Amino acid sequence: MNGAGGAYGVSGTDGTGGVHGTRDGAGGAHGVSGADAVNGAHGTGGAHDDDAELLARVFLSRVLEPGDTVGGRWLRELGAVHVARRLREGRLPLPGVSQKRWAGLCARAARADPARDLAAARDTGVRFLRPGDTEWPAQLDDLGDARPTGLWVRGGPSLRIWALRSVALVGARACTEYGAHMAATLAAGLAERGWVVVSGGAYGVDGAAHRGTLGSGGATVAVLACGVDRPYPRGHTELIDRIARQGVVVGELPPGDHPTPSRFIVRNRVIAALTRGTVVVEAAYRSGSLVTARAAQRLGRHTMGVPGPATSALSAGVHELLRGGATLVTDAEEVIELVGDMGELAPDRRGPVLPRDLLAPDARHVLAALPARGPATAHEIARGAGTTADDAIARLYELRSLGYVERHGEGWKLTRQAMISSRTGRDGC
Repeated sequence: MNGAGGAYGVSGTDGTGGVHGTRDGAGGAHGVSGADAVNGAHGTGGAHDDDAELLARVFLSRVLEPGDTVGGRWLRELGAVHVARRLREGRLPLPGVSQKRWAGLCARAARADPARDLAAARDTGVRFLRPGDTEWPAQLDDLGDARPTGLWVRGGPSLRIWALRSVALVGARACTEYGAHMAATLAAGLAERGWVVVSGGAYGVDGAAHRGTLGSGGATVAVLACGVDRPYPRGHTELIDRIARQGVVVGELPPGDHPTPSRFIVRNRVIAALTRGTVVVEAAYRSGSLVTARAAQRLGRHTMGVPGPATSALSAGVHELLRGGATLVTDAEEVIELVGDMGELAPDRRGPVLPRDLLAPDARHVLAALPARGPATAHEIARGAGTTADDAIARLYELRSLGYVERHGEGWKLTRQAMISSRTGRDGC
């Protein structure tokens, strides 16, 4: 169609300006009505079949709840067009559901209008992606039957390309100042090293992660538990709008749909599957961010946690996660060492090098044999160091030239500077 919009604003130009991602860069609605496409009419082959499958998935995104594994099995075994037609007809239930649940799904199906949803998406600059589209992140297929029916995407960049080098940063909504600081610092460090930061757009750690990335001029993705045209929480409307301008906002639910507690939980599996690894900054025992981390573990992704005070309830869940096999991280370099390419190693961490660390072992032994107070003879120092008097004298003159000891008559004693260095060089235990 050379990028021309179809009846429902479907564009097949580049996967960014239209309503859905394309397959091999082509596509469009071809004037197929929503009801006809969902019921399988005009599905005689070629582009019409593609349009019917697109509209069926848009329809099912309104009918099936995210993460519905029964619905996912229907899609895998029967195809989107067939499942949509059966729900429209509402007669014989598909396998795996009770009559009560089937009736509820059919009631939703009666109100679903894919043409209206696509038009609403077009008006708000949103596109719809489905499995097989060129912009579809293939790692979402790891979710099996819990894979999204499709994704509604707001923002210009390619979600597939961005997701290839991405890390999830999640944590408590009611985070502490420490949690917000660590989230923002980690996000900024990852962004400066070319990594995309993915989070859920919520208050607390999520918001700090997004802001830390944006403040560093980096790339961030917000995965919402509602329609991407309706930012939630309301207090983050400006933040989510900014993410949509500079990054990508993603959701499974069609335009205008609202979040529920269960939708927040199932949304987390998308965050886990989309990224190479998940970092939990702060989380209580029942935090939803632990759901993301456990989903990442099940999917074989890296799972990391930032430790907090042992007395903090908001770090208790993270500590439990660490005890369960997650990796402790404290900065962006340690995260990248896990999720990055071979050879992207974090720098060695060690305490400061003290001047006495540079002494030869024999000289250190002689220095350690000097008493803390008052002078000692070379023979006394030699006995303490386990060496001969001649060797002790040789080492003492070396130490004198370095300012560690001084001679008093027949004896030797530590200089004042050496005693200060000895005290400040201890570990404080």
